[in-house]
Amino acid sequence: MKRRALLALPAILAGCGLSERPYAERRQWPLIVRRPMALPPKRGGRVLEVRALRAGPGLEARGLQTLAPDGSIRTAFYEEWAVPPAQGVEDALRRWLAESGQFAAVVAPGSRAVPDLTLEGELSALWSRPDAGQAHAALGITVLAPRGEASRIMLQRMFTQDAPLTAAGAQAEVQAQTAALAAVFTQIEAALRF
Repeated sequence: MKRRALLALPAILAGCGLSERPYAERRQWPLIVRRPMALPPKRGGRVLEVRALRAGPGLEARGLQTLAPDGSIRTAFYEEWAVPPAQGVEDALRRWLAESGQFAAVVAPGSRAVPDLTLEGELSALWSRPDAGQAHAALGITVLAPRGEASRIMLQRMFTQDAPLTAAGAQAEVQAQTAALAAVFTQIEAALRF
């Protein structure tokens, strides 16, 4: 028995060595898109319901994404959004449109308010291209006007925008990607004026 313990001792002690790699902490970035100016709700305006946005292929992961020159997408392991991108974009879009002054209310599914319009969509792209010095965002939406059991499609469109990436690093990528989203939200807001 003693002999077996002595034979196992080197294997046990081998696992007690020091790691050669330093500890790398994960950083989480909030997905906040700020509008330049918030306006009060429109009295007597329409009620807009913003449904959950779907995540396009590869956008389920929270890591910041970079599009390489060869067309491959790299997802950062240590730099990530605080929430899944589609969820963060949905919350930011709802807040952006609520502060646009265009609607009496902008609500989420499950609200007791009866919507005049329903917006649903998919986040198709949210990445940086350091080689091109830009960030890219793409969001496809469909706006429906519910009428009893049927709905009328009021708008169906893909919105894409680029924003300049002025420096290297995760912080610059986050700023550029949120700037691209702000430009997309501005386009969506303008398209909803019908």
